[in-house]
Amino acid sequence: MSAIAAAAAPVETTHGLGLDWNTADPVEVRRRIRAGEYRGHTGALARGFVQANLAILPGDYAAEFARFCQRNPKPCPLLAMSEPGDPRLPELGEDLDLRTDLPSYRVFRDGELDGDVRSIGDHWQDDFVAFALGCSFSFEEPLVDAGLPIRHWEDGSVCPMFLTDIECAPAGRFHSRMVVSMRPFTPANAIRAVQITSRYPRVHGAPIHLGMPERIGIEDVGRAWQGDDPIIAPGEMPVFWACGVTPQVAVRSARPPIAITHTPAHMLVTDVRNASLGVG
Repeated sequence: MSAIAAAAAPVETTHGLGLDWNTADPVEVRRRIRAGEYRGHTGALARGFVQANLAILPGDYAAEFARFCQRNPKPCPLLAMSEPGDPRLPELGEDLDLRTDLPSYRVFRDGELDGDVRSIGDHWQDDFVAFALGCSFSFEEPLVDAGLPIRHWEDGSVCPMFLTDIECAPAGRFHSRMVVSMRPFTPANAIRAVQITSRYPRVHGAPIHLGMPERIGIEDVGRAWQGDDPIIAPGEMPVFWACGVTPQVAVRSARPPIAITHTPAHMLVTDVRNASLGVG
């Protein structure tokens, strides 16, 4: 185990510690995370506000990664990009600090996972460029508001993710197969989910596949590649959305000397309203 991995404390995957997803202000959520008071996954926090995937790369990889996002807007919908060396994204939150405001970060060195850490101030470089990417947590809120059940919200689990055989469009050193997240629905609710999520293209938009997981290279839909194993009830079908964990696969292919992402399900909570991302 690397020194970073050994130093990383276990990451909690439960909600609580005084944060109420219905009332918590995003500024307060970030303050509590920054203070080390919350380390769990963020899906049920700060209802109504956008949460973002994160990718941080050295400057000489930034232009290629930006092209990768432009060519693959379903898994990598770009919300904001920082100036080199600047740990802030003021368009997403005035007091936001990318070095401290996620519950858990994932560090890669030469494309290999080096471990999860609680903050990245010690790893920050003057040439780092940060990318905030849309997250499915934002389209889950309108699904719930429409009465569609989201199982991992109901049982407090982490949404299951799968690595598919769908190839993303490459850009320079970055190439990847697409990662998808899965939510089970009855056929009628699946149709409604397509209609609702298609209005949110900046947070992955409509599903990329319904049913028949083997058609996209998923051999066992009962065993998640990341996240928790799903429960698909009788009468339900798996519905797959492009997932913001895809850049972590791309980072492995590009093999930068260092790269930092969010730990899956441990997102950047922003001050942007989910409603502002809807179209149509």
